[in-house]
Amino acid sequence: MADIVRPGKDSDLCLVTCTAPVNIAVIKYWGKRDESLILPINSSLSATLDQEQLRATTTVAVSPAFKEDRIWLNDEEESIQNPRLQTVLSEVRRHARKRPHNGDSILSKMVTWKVHICSKNNFPTAAGLASSAAGYACLVASLAKLFGVEENVSYLARQGSGSACRSMFGGFVEWRKGSEPDGSDSMAVQCFPESHWPEMRILILVVSDHKKITGSTSGMQRSVETSDLIAYRAEHVVPQRMRDIKEAIAKRDFETFADITMKDSNQFHAICQDTYPPIYYMNDTSKAIVHLVHCYNDYVGSSKIAYTFDAGPNACIYSLDEHVAPFLVLLQHFFPLPNGECYITNPSDEHIHLKKNIVNKVKLEPQTGAIKYIKQTKVGPGPQVLENGPHLLGTDGMPL
Repeated sequence: MADIVRPGKDSDLCLVTCTAPVNIAVIKYWGKRDESLILPINSSLSATLDQEQLRATTTVAVSPAFKEDRIWLNDEEESIQNPRLQTVLSEVRRHARKRPHNGDSILSKMVTWKVHICSKNNFPTAAGLASSAAGYACLVASLAKLFGVEENVSYLARQGSGSACRSMFGGFVEWRKGSEPDGSDSMAVQCFPESHWPEMRILILVVSDHKKITGSTSGMQRSVETSDLIAYRAEHVVPQRMRDIKEAIAKRDFETFADITMKDSNQFHAICQDTYPPIYYMNDTSKAIVHLVHCYNDYVGSSKIAYTFDAGPNACIYSLDEHVAPFLVLLQHFFPLPNGECYITNPSDEHIHLKKNIVNKVKLEPQTGAIKYIKQTKVGPGPQVLENGPHLLGTDGMPL
């Protein structure tokens, strides 16, 4: 119980605060074979992003004084009756009841107490930046710590938001689709730790931070029901891509990694367009970024930059460290920020020369403000316990 805060010797209130990361898939999860259990039609693979730039923070507290379960998200109280949230709470409590209490009377009672949950993201919610993945991973990590559930709980996070199971680990993570009808073998496993590929960098190009028109849940359900391509991808394409991209990561073969990542992103969005009525997550700026990436790769002679787009217009760019600066110089030319800020200061003569040679080949007009901001990050760890806070709930169990 070293990480569980008990505010005073006369108080039974116990709380835990955790942070959890965003993950960005390179082999996409899109489509469920079971809606209620959130079981995917194909396996997927992602990189966990460092939490310095993108993270969820959650404090959970239990007390015999609480009258009901309550939750606050980004400073607003929300209904606790969300079906997925209820599933996560009931499953964590069920597992907590099964574990030995080792004579700790508080631990044996805590599972019967009501819980208060307070969670915040430091990035836009529902804008295609995997906010639900970070949020549910953070919730499950916090609850598991509070109630002493120590096994692989990624399958619990999956029942809140499918891709949340991948945010339960750092590094490169596979979500195995599993085959059991009850979903017991559909869980995430770490393939490679965050230290495996230290040169890997990720740029998040935020094109829009508004809530997307078609949510991921409804979008993938519509795709499963109407797309002729989605079943073919799950059965015939993804299994080989999973094998190939894991081999590329193991060998640190960026060119193969980049080609598979971009092709899988393209195919995912092709399925969205094959859905009826079609779904369009990418916009004109997204397509211009795709064009710029291919122009850069053509100029340098191989795939040194890779794009991937989740269910939204925002681009995730994978690159090795040496190619980040020259690509940022190009982004600064074609997508200048409206306030005159620079993506990169003092570019080298080599980077300026590269820009001059590529600009005429790109054939795009500069679009001021089309990219709102950029987050530069790297591959990072999974959920972290904040032993000394700061906590989001006070000693009375209410938001601070």
